[in-house]
Amino acid sequence: MAQAPASETVTPTAFVPRAPRSVEETGLNLGFLIDLALKVMYFEGFLSGYELAERMKLPYAGIVDQVLEFLKREKLCEVRGAGGFAESAYQYAISDKGRLMAREALDRSHYAGPAPVPLTVYNDAIRKQSLGQIAVHQRTMRQALSHLVINEETFAQLGPAVNSGKSIFLFGPPGNGKTVIAEAIGKMIMGGNIYVPHAVEVDGQVIKVFDSVNHVLAEAPAAGRNVDPRWVYIRRPVITVGGELTLETLDLVYDETNKYYEAPFQMKANGGVLIIDDFGRQQVRPRDLLNRWIVPLEKRVDFLTLHTGRKIEVPFDVLIVFATNLAPKDLVDEAFLRRIRHKIEIKNPTFDEYREIFRRVCQAKGVQYDDRGLAYLLQEHYIKPKRPLRACHPRDLVEQLCDIARYLNVPPTLSPELIDRAASAYFVEL
Repeated sequence: MAQAPASETVTPTAFVPRAPRSVEETGLNLGFLIDLALKVMYFEGFLSGYELAERMKLPYAGIVDQVLEFLKREKLCEVRGAGGFAESAYQYAISDKGRLMAREALDRSHYAGPAPVPLTVYNDAIRKQSLGQIAVHQRTMRQALSHLVINEETFAQLGPAVNSGKSIFLFGPPGNGKTVIAEAIGKMIMGGNIYVPHAVEVDGQVIKVFDSVNHVLAEAPAAGRNVDPRWVYIRRPVITVGGELTLETLDLVYDETNKYYEAPFQMKANGGVLIIDDFGRQQVRPRDLLNRWIVPLEKRVDFLTLHTGRKIEVPFDVLIVFATNLAPKDLVDEAFLRRIRHKIEIKNPTFDEYREIFRRVCQAKGVQYDDRGLAYLLQEHYIKPKRPLRACHPRDLVEQLCDIARYLNVPPTLSPELIDRAASAYFVEL
């Protein structure tokens, strides 16, 4: 689980979930909380009232103490000792009667993690933390993309596209930095922080939202002690998916064994960026994939389906970045392209841009840059064979050159001999 650097400036969020003070304020009914507590106790064995509150991510006073009071009264748990004088330090163990009731609860769902928040509360929170709160300016863009060589025309298109908070279609030949640009956009968005819940509850069903792989923890605000512990403070999410994306993963993923749901990629990315890398190479047809998103892109809401057949509505507050090597006309029709507000072609670099990229790569790799060496490379391996320039070539060729020099035990230089060997090993005529 990644942790944001403590030195980063924390952007305040418009939504701060306040800790509930009673069962009613959790938005969950007492029966749900009792089942959850029994499942936790069933798996954990002995634990104190404080530890149970920690597992359920709920305050002990006013909520977990009420749950334990019910369990004791109904003889579903027993007090087995005390780890201190406070009631929250009492040690509890599930009784035989409680074990039987826990198994019945487990037949309905194996979820035994932090208490969820109601779907309506989640929807309201996402809308209050909308991407629309973020405004990217030229200076911010230049800082975020300073490590890239991008022409002014493309640069001028990217800023308004990011500010739209809706969708961007990056297309063009392979190797020109579409994915790198998409990731840089994501880093700009990650300058803000938001709250997401561990899980969401709807009709007694649980949907896991927080994902330690895709969500990056942010430093909690100073007022964190009064925050509802069911929520996690994260940097705005940036999630990248590629060939593994299918229509099934764009809906609620129901675990038949554990009987709860995993939120789809776009729900986990709410308030942030979802990058569809190498679009068109997925196992599902591009048109089918895009048709799935026609309504969400236009209405800014998504409809997900429970295994019971009921459809639920969630916000679609996601900046989707499609990155593809294929021509847009070969992937989608005009109706869908109209719904993608910003179509940006990432073209091959000019000779001047290629030179700047090459110079930067040489500097990063510790290779002495030489205009004559670059001129030789361009003349012999681009102009003569009529090979197009690609933004990734300088990095790959210099790395290849360094590998060869290390093998020959000679300094890595832009000599014709090393350039020819690197180009010969790298380029393949198709």
